[in-house]
Amino acid sequence: MAAAREGLPEGRYGRSADERADRKLKIIGAVLGAGLLGVIAWSGIHYITATEVSGQLIRSKTISDDTVQMVLEVRKEKNVTAVCTVRSLGADGAEVARKDVRFDRPDGHFTELITVRTTRRAADAKLEGCTTAS
Repeated sequence: MAAAREGLPEGRYGRSADERADRKLKIIGAVLGAGLLGVIAWSGIHYITATEVSGQLIRSKTISDDTVQMVLEVRKEKNVTAVCTVRSLGADGAEVARKDVRFDRPDGHFTELITVRTTRRAADAKLEGCTTAS
């Protein structure tokens, strides 16, 4: 009687297609994993080393036909010079004033009253954003 075979002799016919596919997937996974770790490391370093300046428009008031007062709250690192851009809009939505305000105070958090001259009566005031001075 012939003995029943369980499978092919090991190593006689080379690797199966499944083993080759598994190896390719492992290599692709390792490369993608290394790339993901690189992106996470870069974004973490950028987040830690970047100097952030943030501002918030607390309130604004139209004083006259050509003047607007704004109260800004600014947060920045100490001894960093910040520049905030404010603008004022007319009733039709057109820009009637724009001003870059420079803050070189050594404080890290403060509130400042700003007066802006306009070309005509303002209906709204906006803070465009704050950045560090270059």
